[in-house]
Amino acid sequence: MHPELDNRIRVFRAEHRMSQSDLAEAIGVSRKTISTIEVGKFVPSTIIALKIANYFNVPVEDVFSLINDEE
Repeated sequence: MHPELDNRIRVFRAEHRMSQSDLAEAIGVSRKTISTIEVGKFVPSTIIALKIANYFNVPVEDVFSLINDEE
């Protein structure tokens, strides 16, 4: 996972019984993009992050958060 960014995409997908492909199609990106964001290999653009949050009708902060190194 990217050392500074955490995300809850998998949790939101599970709550909505969605596959990575379903979410990718809904927001106009590839399944691989969703996969790499979920596992932290790719930090999404602001637009993609907002599209994901908007799709689940939650604030972007509910999906993505910064990891505090001091924890």
